[in-house]
Amino acid sequence: MKIALVTGSARGIGLGVARVLAKDYFVVLSATRDTYEIPEDLQGKAVYHRCLIQNAEDRATIFQWIQEKFGRMDLLVNNAGVAPLVREDILKSTEESFDRVVGINTKGTYFMCQQGANLMIQCQQEGLDDYHPRIVNVSSMSSFTSSIARGEYCISKAGISMVTKLFADRLAEYGIPVFEVQPGIIATDMTSGVMDKYEKMIGEGLTPIRRFGYPEDIGKAVGALASGAFDFCTGQVIHADGGFHIQRL
Repeated sequence: MKIALVTGSARGIGLGVARVLAKDYFVVLSATRDTYEIPEDLQGKAVYHRCLIQNAEDRATIFQWIQEKFGRMDLLVNNAGVAPLVREDILKSTEESFDRVVGINTKGTYFMCQQGANLMIQCQQEGLDDYHPRIVNVSSMSSFTSSIARGEYCISKAGISMVTKLFADRLAEYGIPVFEVQPGIIATDMTSGVMDKYEKMIGEGLTPIRRFGYPEDIGKAVGALASGAFDFCTGQVIHADGGFHIQRL
């Protein structure tokens, strides 16, 4: 039984990813809440374990728990992340907001990669059968797009892009590919407050594919990377953004 850990998977993109992966993996769902009721369609295919990725003790605990319970981890999907509590112009934004967003999104992802990779290397050394581990980091189109009312978020996501490159480079010798998926405008709780704004922009051609993305769109992208078909493409970025990244005249 192959095991996948998906952070930030109680709802939104993470849950969409988990639903796709559950076809081929037993999924460890993870989020910040103390308890979580597994959705009906994932019952028997998933389990929940709390983890605040910015907390060193939580990170150590979840990987130790996976090792003791399953004896392996085949896939790590770093999806957990936060937006600023208040959108502020970069001329007014606070250190507290910067530290919170970067501390969770970038620092948390970095050390999840580090500890997840070390567990994967340990599993390799134990000689597990049919063991081909992979890491996928979920960032955002904000990693390359200026949004001056939430600069800390953009910086945090750009940091994840470098985290991906670094670990793809370091883990290549172990045959562990590392990828990045950059979602665009996805219909989730996080974007619910600006749906009208984005719907108008999409309708006016912001994205070549004129619709919102959905969590299952990101799930399909992660599922493709997890399939092994792209293992020689380590470090690659997948733009799951409806074509937003295309520079157009």
